[in-house]
Amino acid sequence: MSESIEPIFISSKENLFLKQVRLLTSDNLKYRKISKVWIEGEHLCHALMNHPQYSFEAVFEKTYWESISFDLNKKYSKAAQKIYLLADGLMKNLSTLPSPQAMGFVIDLPTTPVIQALMPSVILDGVQDAGNVGSILRSAAAFGFVQILAIKGTAALWGPKVLRAGMGAHFGLHLIESIDVESIDALTIPILATSSHRGQSLKLSSKISMPCAWLFGHEGQGVREEMCNRATDWIRIDQPGGEESLNVAAAAAICMHASATNTPNLAN
Repeated sequence: MSESIEPIFISSKENLFLKQVRLLTSDNLKYRKISKVWIEGEHLCHALMNHPQYSFEAVFEKTYWESISFDLNKKYSKAAQKIYLLADGLMKNLSTLPSPQAMGFVIDLPTTPVIQALMPSVILDGVQDAGNVGSILRSAAAFGFVQILAIKGTAALWGPKVLRAGMGAHFGLHLIESIDVESIDALTIPILATSSHRGQSLKLSSKISMPCAWLFGHEGQGVREEMCNRATDWIRIDQPGGEESLNVAAAAAICMHASATNTPNLAN
């Protein structure tokens, strides 16, 4: 940690720093060009601070900053690169939420990582709903699937809705997005695809132990043909209730949990 820093007070919405943050909040894909992401609210910000590999600039409403404890004040001051205190009312110009939060961070994204051939992975092939993507990231973090590979056409992994649905899972994951189908060939672990009618039953399969990669496709169209050809095995999720299909986020959670619990001593 660095030494405590003095906050910078901002009283005008025309401030250059605020204009830069507004570019991030007004364009879901802007982060891909400048490698910075805006997150807001105590939960996400505190989750980020558990991962010191990220550097960030902190933004607080001035009245909120003055209300927090001395110890928390000091913790923020030591962890952040810079701290900005905003005059009342300015935070609403940055927020992507109906009810603006009193704090947010501008984080520096790490350099795009290289695909790890043996790392337990989730492949997202055109999953477009931000809530589904964020939920899948939460499940991946919970069940030890560290690497997320998002094929072009998948919702932006660092978009605000995905971030909120992920609830902080992003910061501990190896995220690689907007990749071509051919990039998946770098994996040397089994690639498992799901179906409601094809393949071996999940509860009977002996092929779901770690490490593996689970492949999930578009909510309506499913996995594209190019990716189907790359699947090592197909796994069927039995549905005794007779529904046609499961929500992709629900299916992902079931599959990842099955892999995690089918692998002895994974937690050790």
